[in-house]
Amino acid sequence: MTQTPPITVLLVDDQPLLRMGFRLILEGEDDLRIVGEASDGAEAVRQVRELTPDVVLMDVRMPVLDGIEATRAITAAGSAARVIILTTFDVDEYAFAGLQAGASAFLLKDVAPAELIQAVRVVASGDAVVAPRVTQRLLETYVRGEARPAASTQRDPLLEDLTPRETEMLEAMAEGLSNAEIAHRYFLSEATVKTHVRRILTKLHLRDRVQAVVYAYETGLVVPSNPDY
Repeated sequence: MTQTPPITVLLVDDQPLLRMGFRLILEGEDDLRIVGEASDGAEAVRQVRELTPDVVLMDVRMPVLDGIEATRAITAAGSAARVIILTTFDVDEYAFAGLQAGASAFLLKDVAPAELIQAVRVVASGDAVVAPRVTQRLLETYVRGEARPAASTQRDPLLEDLTPRETEMLEAMAEGLSNAEIAHRYFLSEATVKTHVRRILTKLHLRDRVQAVVYAYETGLVVPSNPDY
């Protein structure tokens, strides 16, 4: 029987105590392995190139190169590493900038250990995760500001390639619904929803479902139901 290799993780934070805390949490799991640590974004970019981790836990505010620019550099280099942005605040402009830069997830630093472990596993599997309790607030805060002009621009022609069902799926994803919740809403199996999601990502040339959510808001496909939210 072939044993599945462990998920390799790079820890990036300028505070040694936080890196130690995350290490203690993650190293307690048989399927997770810490392969390195970095204290700034430039060092993180180098280590991603050398160590090829599966997942990077990336702080936002760091010296030399911040987590946003480091994430952008990692993504631009074509790395297969998935980045999880870690931030302190519920609604943080840097968190959304991290998602725009190519991060696959956004979590608060005070995340429960079990939630952190699950997030690493989910992101490594190719799915993305955004802290459910802050997703909508983060996105709608962004839409009220920087993204609002995008809503008034011409509709992206790529959207025309989506079927009506795929458009519904994209809108549901932008609401922050999981595959299971989407399946329940539209009376579909989760396998069918996953197939739709894969097709949407392929047609829109997107990396993962978080990028799809960002896209839906930036193109104006989804707008806040209540501007004064």
